[in-house]
Amino acid sequence: MNILKSKFFIFSFVFAATLGIFVCAALTYYIVSGIPPVYELEEYSPSLTTKVFDKNNNLIYEFSVEKRQLVPLDEIPVDIQNAVISMEDRNFFKHAGFSLKGIVRALVNDIVLGKAAQGGSTVTQQLSRGVFLTKEKKIIRKVREIFLSVQIERAFSKQEILQMYLNEIYFGEGAYGVKAAAKKYFNKDLSELTLGESAMLVGVIPLPSRYNPFAHPETAKQRRALVLNSMQEMGFITPEEAKAAKEEPLPEKKQAADKPGLYFIEYIRRILEPKYGMDTFWKGGLNIYTTIDIEKQALAEQIMNERLHDYDVRLAKDLGIEIVDDSIASEALPEEEEASSAEEKPEQKEYPQLQGAFFARDVKTGAIRIMIGGRNYEESRFNRATQAKRQPGSSFKPFVWMAALEKGYTPSTMIKDLEMVFYYDGNNWRVFDEAKDQYSLQLAAQPFMYSKDFDVWAPRNIGGSSSGFSTLRRALELSRNLVAVNLIDAVGVKNTINAARRAGIKSALPNAPALALGVSVVSLDELVSAMSTFANNGIYVEEYAIERVEDQNGRVLEQHIPNEREAFSPQDSFILINMMKGVVKRGTGGAARAIKKPIAGKTGTSQSYRDAWFIGMTPNIAAGAWMGYDDDTAQEKGRWTGGGAVAPWWTAIMQEVLKDEPAADFHVPDGISFAAVNPETGKLALPGDRNKFLEAFKKGTEPSSF
Repeated sequence: MNILKSKFFIFSFVFAATLGIFVCAALTYYIVSGIPPVYELEEYSPSLTTKVFDKNNNLIYEFSVEKRQLVPLDEIPVDIQNAVISMEDRNFFKHAGFSLKGIVRALVNDIVLGKAAQGGSTVTQQLSRGVFLTKEKKIIRKVREIFLSVQIERAFSKQEILQMYLNEIYFGEGAYGVKAAAKKYFNKDLSELTLGESAMLVGVIPLPSRYNPFAHPETAKQRRALVLNSMQEMGFITPEEAKAAKEEPLPEKKQAADKPGLYFIEYIRRILEPKYGMDTFWKGGLNIYTTIDIEKQALAEQIMNERLHDYDVRLAKDLGIEIVDDSIASEALPEEEEASSAEEKPEQKEYPQLQGAFFARDVKTGAIRIMIGGRNYEESRFNRATQAKRQPGSSFKPFVWMAALEKGYTPSTMIKDLEMVFYYDGNNWRVFDEAKDQYSLQLAAQPFMYSKDFDVWAPRNIGGSSSGFSTLRRALELSRNLVAVNLIDAVGVKNTINAARRAGIKSALPNAPALALGVSVVSLDELVSAMSTFANNGIYVEEYAIERVEDQNGRVLEQHIPNEREAFSPQDSFILINMMKGVVKRGTGGAARAIKKPIAGKTGTSQSYRDAWFIGMTPNIAAGAWMGYDDDTAQEKGRWTGGGAVAPWWTAIMQEVLKDEPAADFHVPDGISFAAVNPETGKLALPGDRNKFLEAFKKGTEPSSF
């Protein structure tokens, strides 16, 4: 019996021991399996900030999940290092990764208070938790933290650990790492920090929200004093130094100014984020060098917003709308009809805010210099410079004129400025040649009028008048609709579409004579870039916004490669530009004369005054402006045109953009001759003719008669 008991005891002991070993192994495996290999810390790359620069290498924006900049330990002030040691881990240079005394002390405090109140973590433990683990307050996490800390201490020196810690730790206000924190709180480089500033930064580490000097200045001051006292106690600073540092003023949060160029920044993000992926774009520390001129961008935004606000106020007055808090808010009542009480007043009616867009680019390189997509990016992120498709109205006419020049027309060619009627027979638009009155129109239409596709279109000049005939030049200067329609009918709609395509217009273009009046829809940047082809001697250059992208180490990931091709002859391009200069000198774009430099331009107004445009160019810069409502509201009162409403604020912007630019004129290519002509007749000017000017022609096409 005793033998059996002994065998049972031995068996139970062996079984229990085996089970214990198995449980311990399983528990150890469970703990260790949740710990990443420590060598990953050698290759660990914390989330970095992607920076965007303008054409002059000015930092204009930062993309980041965590605001962070890495810095080696020898560039981190000794005061910060000492403050961390004195407050976060006094035995940092003695322990092997964890402090048993600290853990016991924290455990006792937790039991006494009945909750997890004090962590007792060393700097190494905080680093392991910040990089590899979660912040959940569980025993298993704490065990893993200690185990990992020991591994880190074996693999890295104390200096390396401290460096990683100071670059990893969160300081509040979205700042990770001590360099980003110095910039966020003091707008200083680390090397410029005082003792008091260093102590304040270290003081926020345990609870950034509680010790934030912006939100809780008195608490932050008390915390700073505690840090300084601790540093003094450990002999890092003298009592005199501590006293002086305690008297230093705390930083004050400055009101962040509205950042200019936000529509452009979003444009950049849309290009690069899909290319590099979200992780690399937001966390990879890319350096993006762009083409934008941020100083001129800011001025342009200010001018456009001020001018559009003035139009809002003016239009509101015309429509009987009152302005409340600088926005159009309600329909006003005449005084005699004003309600007697608040209860009797009608419900306020909202009126849409007038919107605008502006886009400028380098003629020769295609580099985007200014991009304004609307009045307020935070209210609407829809980019009206690149994403909106609107009717360009008469600003499309230069493409019709280019098609005519390529057909052998000259600025002096006489074109009919007469009313005409078109009909659609189900396949093509045709001219009713015999339709001179309502009766003849009905008679001519009889074969088609019962077709479901039948349509009639009778274009008119603004104001309804017609001059009979006009030169190409005068018709463009005065933006004569009937000449444009007669011209596209003569040179062909398809030839006009072809010219627009070569210039860079990618939007859909209808095969209809109404194309001459800009009934298609295009974006502002598309129209400006296409027009710049004329100013660039007929060479199309694709617009671009990014010069190059570098990784965090300065390695170039991509660099802009120009994309250009010949679209038109230099001669035809110059002649068209020369006529467009007349739009500014003598025509609908007269507001731009205030710049007092050679400007070629074209105005545009769409149907029912829904859109107003002005596109203007110098030999170096092409810029366009648009104004209208997002909901395509037609104007019944306070009507505006491209020349009367948009050209003035386009001019105000370009006066700033061009103020340092020389007054250079457009290059005259070989094969061009000039002749003194009468702009009304297109013939050679008579001696003593006061209404003459030098007209540009391709050699051999000059007029020969008076």
